[in-house]
Amino acid sequence: MSQIIDISQLLRTGMPVWPGDTEFQPSWVARIEDGGPCNVGRVLMSLHTGTHVDAPLHFQKNGTSIADVDLSLYIGEACVIDALNAGSVEASHLQPLTAGLPPRVLFRTRISPAGQFDPGFSYIATDAASLLVRSGVKLVGIDTPSVDSAHSEAMETHKILGDAGIAILENLNLADAPAGMYELIALPLKFAGMDGSPVRAVLRTMNAEARRGHP
Repeated sequence: MSQIIDISQLLRTGMPVWPGDTEFQPSWVARIEDGGPCNVGRVLMSLHTGTHVDAPLHFQKNGTSIADVDLSLYIGEACVIDALNAGSVEASHLQPLTAGLPPRVLFRTRISPAGQFDPGFSYIATDAASLLVRSGVKLVGIDTPSVDSAHSEAMETHKILGDAGIAILENLNLADAPAGMYELIALPLKFAGMDGSPVRAVLRTMNAEARRGHP
């Protein structure tokens, strides 16, 4: 029987966000305890809070909005690759695996999510991004705030992946997802004209037959 592993970060007050971005702020419109007929909540947040996907519009002036992305990119066979404690994910992490990479690749760089924003987070180097493009992957994910360095202004990795039509999934929680093969489900919300979306990302374990021939 397959197992579902939640790889989403918990959206909560005080969670780390990109410096200068909107902090996660929940509130109530109505409460039963205050005499309302039901509880109705609301949140103020960036679309890049916690586990999220970037639409091409995030890094391309006239890129596709999140409402118009191809949803098939976010569902299907995926692998988790360990790059634990790596300052950056390099092509060398991938070269032994390129012959058997599935369409979706997720990088696990730490054991648990950071409790605060760490500008030294791991990112995907441009040589690794180019190798992923040549390998024909459809989606790349990482368990840090960005596929680019915190200090990058050119967003080169975003552009290398995005120009090749590769979907980008960031801020995963892969603490309970050891390296291996899975099915990924990480659908974005349908925000008209917007540049990204939070997701409830999950992995589903695959049986031995489905794993055959893959790393």
